[in-house]
Amino acid sequence: MVERENGLRDSAVGIYLRPMSDGDTDQIVNWRNSEEIRRNFIQRDVFTPEGHRDWVRRMIDTGKAVQMMICEADTGRPVGAVNIQNIDRQHHKAEYGIFIGEASARGRGIGTAAAKLMLRYCFETQGLNRVYLRALAENRQAVRSYEKAGFVQEGLLREDVCIDGRYHDIVWMAALKDKEKAAEAADGENI
Repeated sequence: MVERENGLRDSAVGIYLRPMSDGDTDQIVNWRNSEEIRRNFIQRDVFTPEGHRDWVRRMIDTGKAVQMMICEADTGRPVGAVNIQNIDRQHHKAEYGIFIGEASARGRGIGTAAAKLMLRYCFETQGLNRVYLRALAENRQAVRSYEKAGFVQEGLLREDVCIDGRYHDIVWMAALKDKEKAAEAADGENI
């Protein structure tokens, strides 16, 4: 289940999560600045190494966020990143985010597997009860992946954001600790 040395692991899909390090900065910046990744994000600002390191100092170093790298189990090669941010210890909740940076890793179930691993980490290690996310409604592939991981759509925010002069709907989704346990028991999955 939880492997302390390699983070969280899904042997069936062949990935594990490990804490992000400063050495991952350039890769994260390159991925986040690629048009293929940026077009699926609500915030499309250009990333810089300095900006990323500032975010690490403000968010990760203060406990307001946790970011992990998604790595291939056989090679250790990072293929994406997953995080929780806006961690609210009073209400036991946080906002989820993910991207698969390597094109060769997309469409293989890695995003769904990483989301399941991160939810387990959130509920078991971080003691959270609720993990929520916002996604562009038009990004149907991501919404389906989130649903497979255990997120449930709670609402649709019509024309909630304006990107490049065009309004976009936002899907609001969440996974709950008790619902995660129930879903695992129902499908018999053992990661």
